[in-house]
Amino acid sequence: MKILLFCLALIIPNCMMASAESSLPSQVENIDLNIHDHQAVVTFLGLSVGEATLIQGPNGESILVNIGGKGTIRELERWLSLYDVKEISTLMLTNDGSDPSYNDLKKLIDKYNIKEIITTPVILSQLTEQMDQATPIPLHIWKEGTKKELLPELVAEVQFSGNEQNEGMDLLLNFHRHHIFLMTSYSNRSEQTLLKKNLKDIHVLKIPYSIHEKALSDQLIQTLNPEISIFFAADKNQRNEKLLHELHGIWSEVYVPKNHGTVTIKFTKTNYEVITVHGEDEE
Repeated sequence: MKILLFCLALIIPNCMMASAESSLPSQVENIDLNIHDHQAVVTFLGLSVGEATLIQGPNGESILVNIGGKGTIRELERWLSLYDVKEISTLMLTNDGSDPSYNDLKKLIDKYNIKEIITTPVILSQLTEQMDQATPIPLHIWKEGTKKELLPELVAEVQFSGNEQNEGMDLLLNFHRHHIFLMTSYSNRSEQTLLKKNLKDIHVLKIPYSIHEKALSDQLIQTLNPEISIFFAADKNQRNEKLLHELHGIWSEVYVPKNHGTVTIKFTKTNYEVITVHGEDEE
């Protein structure tokens, strides 16, 4: 597949680079991705801590997967504003290792008119203890095998869902011929389950956050064989250098949002392009 790599500065005039905490181009009011029919956009937001993934389609709907780490709610809101997100139809919490703050969630629900939350049994239990009747929003558990069209022509399917240590909800997004795997779990149990799935030749792989050194086997990496790998990592000390080396060994293009900035991938039926928003302190 031919991958077109674009710097956002070529797309938006007078775009200034931005860095992590103040990680927004100050001279850009918003980013118009110009999404047409039969297109979808997945954006891995460059937060200073934690992970958040924005999914957008031609119908104007936005779906958010996770909300970043502790203390990043303002960063998240500013990135959503830059991407012109005014409403979020669905918030998905995959148990990415963060402990979602009820106050942050309530703020997002109110501000973006979130209509439903999809999550794991562990997070659902936490939320139902904190939420009150003043926040009447449907809370749903997705189990392994759950399959649903989230946006036009974009279907999500749960490949694994667990509630043990280093487990959560692993989502495969299918858009025409493209496969985007948002991986959360990295236990032995989850790996054995995933190896039995039809998960060959993934186009984009989101690596689990804060993954430890021996979390993924060579067999699983080679089976997934991702063209692009997204590494959410707060700093170099949290990066799995062995895994990075293995990904480079299979010619996977690796992006670290903390370093490369927010990574946006725009999909058509047959192709995709990568757009990055870099930070002020990056060359």
